[in-house]
Amino acid sequence: MHRIGYVLSEGFGVMVLATQSAFEYANLVTKEDFYQVENYSESGGEVRSSLGVLVGTRALSSRSVADTWVVAGVIDPVASPAPAGILRFLRRVGTQARRIAAICTGGFVLAQAGLLDGRRATTHWAFAQELRKRYPGIKVEEDRIYVIDGPVWTSAGNTAGLDLALAMVEKDLGAEVARSVAHKLVMPQRRSGGQTQHSEMLELSPKSDRVQDALNYARKNLSSSLSVEELAGAVNLSPRQFSRVFTTETGTSPAKAVEGLRLEAARLMIEQGRHPLEIIARETGFRDRRHMREAFVRGFGVPPQAVRRDARQPRQGQRAG
Repeated sequence: MHRIGYVLSEGFGVMVLATQSAFEYANLVTKEDFYQVENYSESGGEVRSSLGVLVGTRALSSRSVADTWVVAGVIDPVASPAPAGILRFLRRVGTQARRIAAICTGGFVLAQAGLLDGRRATTHWAFAQELRKRYPGIKVEEDRIYVIDGPVWTSAGNTAGLDLALAMVEKDLGAEVARSVAHKLVMPQRRSGGQTQHSEMLELSPKSDRVQDALNYARKNLSSSLSVEELAGAVNLSPRQFSRVFTTETGTSPAKAVEGLRLEAARLMIEQGRHPLEIIARETGFRDRRHMREAFVRGFGVPPQAVRRDARQPRQGQRAG
C-alpha cells in the first residue's frame, strides 16, 4: 500500500481535492487498495477551503507517516504564509518521504521550508515571478504544467494538479493504468510536464461566434494554407470584413493568430511524441523544418530541439525519484 498525505492549511485551494480522484480511480482500475489517502493539517480537525467547504483532517505529528506528501496551496500565498507547524513538519519529512509534492501555490510552502533550494520547480503562472523574486535559489520554470526534480514534484495551478497526480500513478503503476484512470476521469489526455500552461485559443478569446468558428476551423486544418481568404470563406465573410473583425476582437492579425496555433500544435506534438521534426512541421502547416525553427525562435525564444530536450527532463526525474 502506498500512503499519500495531503497537507492542508486554512483557505487551501479547494481544487486540490479533485486530484485525489486520480488515486481513487487507480484503486478501481487495479482492483486493489494500492493508494490510501489521508488529509492532514497543523492541528487536525476541520479546515476551511478557499470555497468555505470544511474538510476533516488529522493532526500532523512525529508519528505521521506517508510515502508521498502533497502540499496544497492557497489563493494568495504572499498574504497567507504557511503555518510554522507545517513548515517544521515538512523540513523533517522532506528528506525521509519517497516524494514530496506541491500543487499550485503549494510550491511557496515547500520554498519556505527550504525544500526547493537549488531545484527546478513551477507554480501557478500568476505567482511564478514572485516565487523567483522571493527565492532566487530556486530554478523557477514558470511555463510548465509540472516539474519533477528528484523526489520533489511541483505543479502549476488548478487542473495541472490532476496531470501531476496522473504522472504519479504512471510512475507507480505504469502507463496503461494511468491511461485507464484518465479515461475514467474523462480527461482527453495527460499533459506532459513540459507542456506550456497557456493556450493560444484562450489568449485570443474572441467575442463573436464567427471569429471563434474561424479559429476552430484553423485548428482543425493546420496543414492547409489558412489564408485570410480561406478563413473568411469558412465563416461566410469577405476577406476585408473578416480581417477587420478578427483584429478588433482578438487584438492580432489572422496570420499571427494562425502562426500561434501552429506553434502550439507543433510544441504539443514535440512534447508528447517522437515524430521527426520534418513530419511535425508538415502536419502543423509550416513550409519545412527550417520555417518551423524560425517560428519557434521567434515565438518561444528557443528552437524545437530545445523544447524536445526539456520535455524529456520530467521522465528523467521520474527515474531518479
